[in-house]
Order: sequence, then structure tokens, then C-alpha cells
Amino acid sequence: MRWIYFAIIVLFAAATVIFALQNLEIVTVSFLSFKARAPLEVPDFEAALDAVGPDLALVDCTTYGAKAVAERNGIPWAESQPFLLQEAAPGVPPAGLGMRPMRPPLGSVRDRSFNLVATRFDSRFRLPPVNAGRRAAGLGPLDNLAESHYRGPLTLYFTAEPFDYPRPLPPSVRMVGPGLWDPPAAEPVELPAGDRPLVMVACSSEFQDDGEIAAAALAGLRDRYRLVVTTAGVDPASLGDHGDALVDRFLPHGEILPHADVVVCHGGMGVTQKALSFGVPVCVVPWGRDQLDVAAHLVEAGAGTRVSRRKLSPARLAAAVEAARACRPGAARVKAGFEATGGARAAADALEALLD
Repeated sequence: MRWIYFAIIVLFAAATVIFALQNLEIVTVSFLSFKARAPLEVPDFEAALDAVGPDLALVDCTTYGAKAVAERNGIPWAESQPFLLQEAAPGVPPAGLGMRPMRPPLGSVRDRSFNLVATRFDSRFRLPPVNAGRRAAGLGPLDNLAESHYRGPLTLYFTAEPFDYPRPLPPSVRMVGPGLWDPPAAEPVELPAGDRPLVMVACSSEFQDDGEIAAAALAGLRDRYRLVVTTAGVDPASLGDHGDALVDRFLPHGEILPHADVVVCHGGMGVTQKALSFGVPVCVVPWGRDQLDVAAHLVEAGAGTRVSRRKLSPARLAAAVEAARACRPGAARVKAGFEATGGARAAADALEALLD
């Protein structure tokens, strides 16, 4: 029996390593960018604090220089965490590989094995940006990544169960559901006419050349669905004939989602959770970075479907969208979980409590 477990773990590990290597270049470039940016944040954030003189600061989790300044200055501050937590936790699969929870004993063996690999990755790629910011702010470096977690008195965690996997959270971490703000529209969005179901398609607002998602949607969905496509950094003209689909770089998703049956996207936390906050199921084509994990959380919650980037085609996307339509009960459960946190009001109350 032990040999069977061992063989399964080895095969699974080999497949996962190959899969991870496809995403490694994107991830490492991101952390190299964070490391280069961190020292530049220090004088900018210091100048902002001097100019405004705030009573409280809310600092993004990826701005390591700004967080170091907030810690050094002793100002009441909170960390904004708009991404899924990446720390190891019992029953939670290692982050970054798009894995879903697995029951013991195989799950426990798998998670421990990959967490060892993740620790080496953290030391090589994730810890250097943290220490680059700390050194620039005049603070001493940390010995391991775990020391960098939750150094502020409050972390606003922009998600909730059941989208996030159940895990123990430190007392300073407050789940508040997703951020839902949209920039105001210059004029109301005119949706495509007709009674066919409406599908909203969204490319990443952080350019990653994912126009293939929009192209596959236009080719595979236009006959059965009304389409609204936001392309962000992708030129709409590069997508060819749009037919009766509404295609624009940017449209306020909050105006479209109340009418949508399914959302097709790359799996960014923002658009995925915004769709689920309206009870709309999602079909994700993860392109890289944290999108692999977002897709895994979505499927585990029963709130949508996933199509592999490598296997993306109009026909496969059409089948996955049709399957996603049956996931509306799961999307409704996620919506209820978001609402139970108290949302923006709860986040504001938690921030104000830091001043008491």
C-alpha cells in the first residue's frame, strides 16, 4: 500500500512540476518587479505621509516599501489583502499551483511535500522584495517569510468562505468580502438586444496578452448568447468581426452583471469575485499568476467551471459556459458568504476601531 501511495505522489508531483514551470516565469518576473519597486516606494510614501498627515494608513499587501515605512513610523495602519492568502494551513493546498483540497492521507502527504518546495521558493523570490523595502526604510531584514505576515494591527482580507477554503485566521485578519467599486460610466451601457442569455467576457486589466479568451468567446458563443466583451489592454480591432456583440476596452461591470447569466474571464480575483457577488457563475481560463488558484477555489465552491489555457478553443469554451450555467446555486452560496462579512461597512468599522 505504501508503494501505491508513493507512486501516486511521484506521478502527481511530476505533473504538477511541469505545470508549475509554465507559470514560473510570470511569477518570478512579478516578484522581481516588486523587489525593484520597493525601495522607490519609501520616499514616495514618506512624502505622502508628510503632506497629508493622516491618522490612519491603509497599505496594499504588495507595497513592501510602504509597509516598512508604516511599521517604522508607528502610525496606525492596516494591510489590504485583495489576493488569496498564500501561507500554509492544515487542509489547504500549497498556493500557486491551482490545486484543490485533497483528503488525507494522500492530501496530507501532498501538501507537506509541496510546502517544503514552497518554502524554498519563498526564500528565493518572495522574501527579497520584503527585505528590499525594509532596508530602504531603515529596518532590519527578516530571516524568513513567515515573519513578514500580519505585522500591522489589522489585515482586511477581501474574500470570504466558501470561496476561500476554511482555515484558521489570526485575530488581526478580518474577512470583508470583495471590493465592488466601479468607476462611473459616462453614459448607461446599452446591452445587446434580444432574449438570448447574456455572457460577459473580461480580459485582464493588468496586460497579459489574453485576447485569446475574447477571440474564443466571439467565435464560440455568439450564436447562442448575447455577448458583452471588455478587452482592457487588448485592441478590440485585433479580434476581427464582432457581429452584434458589444466590445469595448472598459465598461463598468457593475452595470452589466445584474443582467448576466455567466461571466467568462481570466480568473483575476477582482472580476471573479465581483461576478460571484451578484450570484453570477463564472467560467475561468486562468492565464497565470494567482489565477490558477482562483480557478481552483471557484470550482471547489461549485460556483463555476475552468478551461485550461493550453486547451482553449471556441467549442471547449462553449461547453464550459453551458456547464457554468448550472453552477448558479454555488454562486449564490458564495454571494451569501460575501454578504455575511458585512462588506465595505465592516471594513470601515474595523479601520475606525484602530483609532480608538
